[in-house]
Amino acid sequence: MSTHNVPETFSIPVGPLHVALEEPMYFKIDVQGETVSHIDINAGHAHRGIEYLTTKRSMYQNVVLTERICSLCSNSHPQTFAMAAEKIAGIEVPERGIYLRTVADEMKRVTSHLFNVALLVHLVGYETYFMHMMQVREIGQDMLESIFGNRQDIGAMCIGGVRYDLDDKSIAYIKGALDKIETETKDIIKTFKTNGSILRRTKGVGVLTHADAITCGVVGPVARASGVDYDVRREAPYAAYDRLPLVVHSLTDGDVWSRAMVRLEEILTSIDLLRVCLRDLPGGPVNINDRPDIPPGQAVTRSEAPRGEVIYYLRTNDTPQPERVKWRVPTFMNWDSLRFMLQDAKVADIAMIVNSIDPCLSCTER
Repeated sequence: MSTHNVPETFSIPVGPLHVALEEPMYFKIDVQGETVSHIDINAGHAHRGIEYLTTKRSMYQNVVLTERICSLCSNSHPQTFAMAAEKIAGIEVPERGIYLRTVADEMKRVTSHLFNVALLVHLVGYETYFMHMMQVREIGQDMLESIFGNRQDIGAMCIGGVRYDLDDKSIAYIKGALDKIETETKDIIKTFKTNGSILRRTKGVGVLTHADAITCGVVGPVARASGVDYDVRREAPYAAYDRLPLVVHSLTDGDVWSRAMVRLEEILTSIDLLRVCLRDLPGGPVNINDRPDIPPGQAVTRSEAPRGEVIYYLRTNDTPQPERVKWRVPTFMNWDSLRFMLQDAKVADIAMIVNSIDPCLSCTER
């Protein structure tokens, strides 16, 4: 019997440094012709011992340290850590501080989502539009730098509230920036719905079904793009989210295009939430203006980072340093779904599919 037309099966290494976001993640992929037949994920290249370091620093130093875990989710980590400390100590954050926490959170979500979707366009090969999208993101980055003094690690959080405040001039500036980002994002959504190059490369690619999403326990936009209607901001509200008109976006196709569209729609929702926060911003202090001792105890808190649910476990004792800090980040839950997304995918689509889960290996491997 002739085996002339049977494609040869061979293995190729992908990574650890040149997949999509250049995250240190290694794949061993078996390929038949141009189609992926088997995938083996090998991570663990970015261990920094940061969980251990938290036990060598005081509670207040750890607010700074946890912000260094991840640049795109840099606001979510110190906020969730501070929430755990406040829960143990019974600290009530002032109303103005609660709203300003939400403002910082949603600003970071806007710039994070724009970055991920822009990289998708780059991987599609649409370089001109990639540069345009990064230019739109730059409006958000300039906004962060103007308000917080930094573009990534913004240093907004502290135990007991926030470290920044807004005056009328700052609020007017933010509103102007949001207007520009909203207009551009609506145009980007229109492009994603009509551009043939984007649709051909992303529709029906890297599909994660609803059942597989539940099996993997995926979170964030990856889950919502597969029909899992779940968002921590709605299910377990923190900061000011229980007072805001939050819309949770979900789609059912579970492909690369759907994950991008969920993020783009969430940008518009974040802009709406920011406008409400700025309109309803209460007066009063932004923090408790004190650094109280955190008593012995333990707490679990969670928040909705741009990539999905972040969970913190904090245990304290009679010393200024915590006894244990542990976190579970979105990528830890999302990366296993790549086994389903990459199965039977084309080799040329690997980078786009990996990018579509918006992986962060540094925070996952700690």
